[in-house]
Amino acid sequence: MSVIRVVSYNIHKGRSATGSRESLSALRLGLYGLRPDLLFLQEVQGRNQRHSSLDAQHESLAAALRMEAAYGCNAVRTGTDHGNALLSRYPIISFENQDVSDHRLEQRGLLHGIVRVDDACVHCIVVHLGLFAGGRSRQVLALLERIRRVVPDHEPLLIAGDFNDWDNRLAPLFVEQLGLVEVFAAAPQGVDEIYRLRRKVARLRDAMPWFQSSGGLMRSPELGMSGHAARLTPPPRTFPSAFPWFRLDRIYQRGFAVRRARVLHGAPWKQLSDHAPLLAELELP
Repeated sequence: MSVIRVVSYNIHKGRSATGSRESLSALRLGLYGLRPDLLFLQEVQGRNQRHSSLDAQHESLAAALRMEAAYGCNAVRTGTDHGNALLSRYPIISFENQDVSDHRLEQRGLLHGIVRVDDACVHCIVVHLGLFAGGRSRQVLALLERIRRVVPDHEPLLIAGDFNDWDNRLAPLFVEQLGLVEVFAAAPQGVDEIYRLRRKVARLRDAMPWFQSSGGLMRSPELGMSGHAARLTPPPRTFPSAFPWFRLDRIYQRGFAVRRARVLHGAPWKQLSDHAPLLAELELP
């Protein structure tokens, strides 16, 4: 049995929540304190020829945390590029970055790494989906096709990142077609006090039809373990980090038991990036 600490974080290219200053040094220290085993990072600069302190961010973080790193370059600009990164305390056996860009204004990719945890091959896919609903749907279809093609059903799977899915419309695709579970939906009650209170508020909203009809949170149906329709537990609010309102970030898993799930609010996280990071403790049988 292995307990794995998983963090998903959009690091905003190593700049603060407002973009006014560099935050990579403080971010490095914050991540070190979390003791992650797997890091799913988005908006990572692989190259910055203008500011050397922001160059090769995946390598800088990996060196400080003593982790292996894989980088998927997606968006190339004059003097810079950025994309997704996977950092791991375990050996990264292989990785591939699949281009899923929907149009030339947004370059997106799926970074798929295979990590060896004891005797298991764990498939880790870092995602940062597009800003437009149509593009996100097509990118998720490409993700589903990739998983069906190259990920065996019996091998553990983690998909984490910035889904930009603020209305939670894509969740049923992951749940119904891939058998994935979002970690906050599976975490034991009472693990995260803030999140537990938010779930109470969500249940109260469910009991008020007038609230839903007036623009409150509508949740999509999910197939439960028995095959009957159930309601999705909404993922936590992660954006903007200073006053989280939008539910953009996710960690989906298959093959693990969820021991704990938290969204990291407050200091120092609200200053380090415009997103709040997610932390999950997962048990691999």
